[in-house]
Amino acid sequence: MAIPVDFQVNGKAVHVEIEPETLLVEALRVNLGLTGTHVGCDTSQCGACVVHVDGRSVKSCTMLAVQAAGTKVVTIEGLGSATSLHPMQAAFREHHALQCGFCTPGMIMSAVELLQHNPDPSEDEVRAGLDGNICRCTGYHNIVAAVLDCAKTMQLRAAEKAHG
Repeated sequence: MAIPVDFQVNGKAVHVEIEPETLLVEALRVNLGLTGTHVGCDTSQCGACVVHVDGRSVKSCTMLAVQAAGTKVVTIEGLGSATSLHPMQAAFREHHALQCGFCTPGMIMSAVELLQHNPDPSEDEVRAGLDGNICRCTGYHNIVAAVLDCAKTMQLRAAEKAHG
């Protein structure tokens, strides 16, 4: 028995008709065609499915889509665009903080929230903030460097905005 669910995804109102047991990650990928959010483990261990729900990082494989009713969801597709990358996306590209790219969307979404709460993290704080996101390729060094670089970029932009 399909039920209607209305919420916002990447700034746009969406309506889906889904089964009550449909996970948010499934609704995003299958019903809405937003395949940047990945399913990596089916056990909520890897973090490849992280999205923002009302500004908070959520493993979308642990949330029913019906729980998203009335919320604002942001996926990796809504963070930036091909012509205007989010600073975190640009930092990941600059630091080659990916190899296969499977974990990258979840890593980026988690890192963005980390900087929202801690705009000047230490290396240890970045590593702790990304706990719950698993990368099987890179060894994390470049990922941490990208997050730290993005933090500096965001601080500079904030300072420029405040002074000018």
